[in-house]
Amino acid sequence: QVQLVESGGGLVQAGGSLRLSCAASGRTLSGYRMGWFRQAPGKEREFVASINWRSSNTYYADSVKGRSTISRDSAKNTVYLQMNSLKSEDTAVYYCGAALLNREYSNWGQGTQVTVSS
Repeated sequence: QVQLVESGGGLVQAGGSLRLSCAASGRTLSGYRMGWFRQAPGKEREFVASINWRSSNTYYADSVKGRSTISRDSAKNTVYLQMNSLKSEDTAVYYCGAALLNREYSNWGQGTQVTVSS
């Protein structure tokens, strides 16, 4: 099992930036992909971005492409999501997930709230 703890959420004005962190423990992450998802009130959880730990290949949802960057720090076993040019529609609880390659996400953090005021 991988334990995940998110941090870095908060209240920010539209156009501002935030960096979310996801600290992982319990397993080495080679062989995993790490993802960020978000869930707004009344909506389903949606994919935001992911990174293959070993190859560092990244993938983004169209809604955040060009405004967000996912990265990882192997020494700290941490994944980051840098979000710029934030919009009110980015308001959501952001979750970090871990999945073995070719499998569904099965480990989740507790989430961190991001609120963008217009």
